[in-house]
Amino acid sequence: MWAWDNPVPQQDDARGRGYTPAAPAPLAAFAATRGLGRVHLAAPWAADEGPVGEWFGDAARALRAAGVAVGALGGDPGWLDQPALAATWADAALRSAGGALDAVQLDVEPWTLPAWRTDPAPGARAWLAVLDATRAAVDVPLGADAPWWLTTVPAPDEPGTLLDAVLRRVERVVVVAFADHAEGADGIVALARPAVAAAQAAGVAWSVGVETDTPEVAGGAQFTFVDEGAAVLEREAALVASAFDAPGCVCVEHHRAWRRLLGLDTALQD
Repeated sequence: MWAWDNPVPQQDDARGRGYTPAAPAPLAAFAATRGLGRVHLAAPWAADEGPVGEWFGDAARALRAAGVAVGALGGDPGWLDQPALAATWADAALRSAGGALDAVQLDVEPWTLPAWRTDPAPGARAWLAVLDATRAAVDVPLGADAPWWLTTVPAPDEPGTLLDAVLRRVERVVVVAFADHAEGADGIVALARPAVAAAQAAGVAWSVGVETDTPEVAGGAQFTFVDEGAAVLEREAALVASAFDAPGCVCVEHHRAWRRLLGLDTALQD
């Protein structure tokens, strides 16, 4: 599961998001109740400073104590121009949480920039440079979020696809395959399969990402389970796991939206 929010009021820390269910104890309880094996926990900039930094370390330790693996999650478009910033961010996150973290998970998306549509190569090179800089700076496994269609994009300056280039630099990958159904030509399984096969061939740990946020956030109703509901999410996730013979391989985007889908936040003003 991706978890992007924190419970710190913004008046106490400009990085605060004021989402109380993200406090360490309820976050860990939710992860344990849902049987999650891993949480990608959003680490702020300067994660070893201030109230949000204190929350991050406490939340990582609470999750680990609950038997859930934790990776520091982050990404900023500015890192594409200054890859060293990603390494600085990761170093602070690791200092904040200490041994509670067993990975760093990068969510950097060069394909969202306008220039990608006409010439993806410069953005791809910048993304790979971010991965290289972070890999050199951390002593825990590095992961990345990667859309399924990267198997169709040539790698700049090296053999294979852009996903192949990413897999040469990471130890784990979340294959982002947002759809509201598992089966069929446009379903999660078919979308993710080439990328999963590439990860398996490269010996890289993998999971498959699905969406539960609003259609506006997801880019369309067909990319999220928000209209289908929690029961359909569970059913289709089970089909994905069965298709890949990999129990627990589905990663849900994201904590707040999933809670809302489950009807757990009806009393919250979020």
